[in-house]
Amino acid sequence: MLGPLPLLVQRQPDDLDVEETGDTYQENADLKATAAALRTNGWAIADDSGLEVDALQGAPGLYSARYATGDQAKVQRILDELGDIPYRSACFRSTMVLSDPMGNCVAAAEGVCWGEILKAPAYADGGYESLLWVREAGCTYGQLNGSQLSRLGSRGKAARALATHLQKYLKLR
Repeated sequence: MLGPLPLLVQRQPDDLDVEETGDTYQENADLKATAAALRTNGWAIADDSGLEVDALQGAPGLYSARYATGDQAKVQRILDELGDIPYRSACFRSTMVLSDPMGNCVAAAEGVCWGEILKAPAYADGGYESLLWVREAGCTYGQLNGSQLSRLGSRGKAARALATHLQKYLKLR
C-alpha cells in the first residue's frame, strides 16, 4: 500500500503485544503505533479496523476481533443476528496513524470499503471478508486482488490518505 513512497517498511517486533483498550479505532491504532515507535526508536504506522453492519447498529465494529472465538463462529454469529433481514449494508472501516519516534501520534487517516453482507460465505473457511460483497469489484472483500485492495480496500484507502502526512513528516521527495 505504501509502495509508491521511498520507504523501508519493517514489521513490528514479533514480541510486541499491545492490548487494544481504546474506545475507537483511532485510539487503538494510537496505542499500537506509540508502542512500536517507542520500542524501535523510529517512526511507526499502525492501524485498527473492523466490520460494521448497519442493521446491527454498527456491530461488531470495534469488537470485530472478539465477536466470537474463531472465524467460522464470527461469521455464523453475524448471519444468525441478521437472519432474513433484507437490508444488509456494511463496511470495513480502518484507521491508520503515524507516530513519531518519541511516541506522539502526529497524523491519522480513515478508509472505508462499503458492501453488503451475503446470506452465506462466498467460500469455505473465510472470516468476515468472505461475507462482505463489494459491488464495485463484483466479488467479496476476501476475493479482491492486491490492486483492488489498494484501490477499494479500507486499509488501502487509509494508507493513501496517510501518504501526504508521511511525505510531510518524513520529508519525502
